[in-house]
Amino acid sequence: MSTEYESLTREALVELLKRRDSQTPYGLVWERHGIAHDEALNRDFVSLELDPTLSCGPSPWSNLIIEGDNYDTLRHLVSTHAGEVKLIYIDPPYNTGRKDFVYNDSYFDTTNRYRHSTWLEFMYQRLRLAKDLLHEDGVIFVSIDDNELFNLGLLMNKVFGENNFIANVIWQKVYSPKNTAVHFSDDHEYVLVYAANRERWRPNPLPRSAEQDRAYKNADKDSRGPWKPSDLTARNYYGEGRYPITCPSGRVIEGPPAGTYWRVSRSKFDQLDADNRIWWGKDGNNIPALKRFLSEVKQGVVPQTLWTYDAVGHTQDAKKQLNEILPKERNEDVFSTPKPLQLMDRILRLATKPGDLVLDFFAGSGTLAQAIMQLNKEDGGERRFILASSTEATESEPDKNLCRDVCATRVRRAAEGYSSAKGEQVEGLGGSFAYVRAKQIPPHRMEERLDDGLVWSYIQMKHHHPLTERGALASVSDWNGQVLVYLPATTAKMKAALSEALAMHPEAIVYTWTPAALTGMVNENNLREVPVDLTRGFRFGKLGGEQA
Repeated sequence: MSTEYESLTREALVELLKRRDSQTPYGLVWERHGIAHDEALNRDFVSLELDPTLSCGPSPWSNLIIEGDNYDTLRHLVSTHAGEVKLIYIDPPYNTGRKDFVYNDSYFDTTNRYRHSTWLEFMYQRLRLAKDLLHEDGVIFVSIDDNELFNLGLLMNKVFGENNFIANVIWQKVYSPKNTAVHFSDDHEYVLVYAANRERWRPNPLPRSAEQDRAYKNADKDSRGPWKPSDLTARNYYGEGRYPITCPSGRVIEGPPAGTYWRVSRSKFDQLDADNRIWWGKDGNNIPALKRFLSEVKQGVVPQTLWTYDAVGHTQDAKKQLNEILPKERNEDVFSTPKPLQLMDRILRLATKPGDLVLDFFAGSGTLAQAIMQLNKEDGGERRFILASSTEATESEPDKNLCRDVCATRVRRAAEGYSSAKGEQVEGLGGSFAYVRAKQIPPHRMEERLDDGLVWSYIQMKHHHPLTERGALASVSDWNGQVLVYLPATTAKMKAALSEALAMHPEAIVYTWTPAALTGMVNENNLREVPVDLTRGFRFGKLGGEQA
């Protein structure tokens, strides 16, 4: 039987073998050629078009909701926010074959030969860009179920490095078993956790619960407050850990139980007893225990990998929360399994501090943004979010727009307040966002006159300024001591507007299409040429490392 290799020259075969020998012998391989992966990727420049009518609150807007393909969104963000994101959380399609995965304007079902390969390619292209967005001590949390868990784990190892694996969290998503299950009741999902650098990232301790604190009593009315008894014996050998003890009642305990040792030496034990840190029981006749005071206990709790529904919510909680804030007809057929706010809150508490930037490029119904605003209101923090969501429009549903009608609507209602399903008025959490659309621009058009709004949005994002609308003449943004000015043209009126801006901000960075026309007006070090800067930022920015 003839093969595709028979027509190759000796040199071509040698080159093929060299490439194969250089490949990692162990790892994840998928059928990339079968899905024509290169055809699925767009190389056009991506800019963001601000829509003030769909934005929430007054400008400037520090938070973003981006409508468009998240691959386009990520390609834009790596040219403006590389290394800036502290937490990425995503809830990608689980590839169940039940219309949860849209690829190239069509759904993939269980009969598709390349279903797993297509999903892997889809995820790989996005994760490799997401990696470049993480801060050096940042972390990514990815929700998944059994359908792609093992493939995703290998893919995450490939992108982030297996040495940066942190945990595989089990989330108990339901509160009762499914008695209709054929084999096992499916009661949980997973959250894979990877750090940008395992040595740099540490989770925040979780707050102690009231239930944990209730274990501390004060049976002897100790002035140091509530305490609980702790075992003084251990199984690990300790050379000074075997000695007799006399109880206050007079009973002599010859030593710890067989096979165990006292945790402390005799001299240390006597010190603890003298300090009233030993509990002998109400009658002074018990085996001694160490009193551990609540006031001296580490106030944070080390996170565990099992998250139960009573702690972080379940799917029914999530559905109720979504139906509470959005009309049911808007979401019931779209998000059958949203994530609960409690789950998002847990992740935010573990992985963020009050000023951090958070990214979700599978934003869904916008649960993460609501949880961020909730936590900011609680602790006075200024966490910022960038959400990306596609419209999920298809040939059969061309007018569908989940980003606008579900995600942005939910976040707006959460921020401004809303009337609940029961007709009760719910106070808003505060916060705002800019609604923008990812817009593709062919590279050859980069040297032409682009829409001034697109240029102004890009300039602000490149310098990490919150977004504002374009000015009538000169556009000005003053943020954290840095002033940006965009001058679309160099007419007399434009120059006059620039002079006014420079009178107030003489060290402003000025962008224009014809910088030569502003020589003498602007400090040479602060003058930027728009097309050159935009092109350089895109073409030579950090765009996700090497192609596979």
